[in-house]
Amino acid sequence: MECMKLAHVQLFEDFGTRSLAVHAVMVLAFVNAVLAGLFIQGEIGLISFVALLNFTAGLWVAHSIHSLGNVSSDDEYDGILNELLDRDTSTNTDVSGSGFDTGRFGRLLALIAAVTAVSLLTSAQVLEGSIFPIAIVAVGAVAVVTAIIGFLIAVGASYDESQQRWTDRIDANAETDGGEDN
Repeated sequence: MECMKLAHVQLFEDFGTRSLAVHAVMVLAFVNAVLAGLFIQGEIGLISFVALLNFTAGLWVAHSIHSLGNVSSDDEYDGILNELLDRDTSTNTDVSGSGFDTGRFGRLLALIAAVTAVSLLTSAQVLEGSIFPIAIVAVGAVAVVTAIIGFLIAVGASYDESQQRWTDRIDANAETDGGEDN
């Protein structure tokens, strides 16, 4: 039985394209959550704010977990910023060439801090009474989980790079040793 391939579905075979699409939906949902929270009055504004903020948080955590699987793949994806800017990441490597991927982790922490701050400030304006402390805990929990996953992604990428360097070094030594015996 032949599988039908659809052009619009084939676009999402690349992780970078999927990531860009998910990030676009997250930005759209988050901006709408903030706008609904600040400018729509009453229960509708409150429910819209909470629902859109929860949707954004769910997408963020789910996409972060999905990104863990991409670290060890042969995909050339190297983060949403590089995908948007279409930069050659082979020239943007760490000077030492080894170690923890601090750039990726730093960008993620800055993003988490900004989104958490906006979420908390908007929550302070929108939510009242006993629901506000619950929102603080929920937003904080999403931030912590996302930071942990970001750390794991950065460590996984660094581990894969280290393992590749060792494999390349072993292959180079084997070729050198093999050439001297002949």
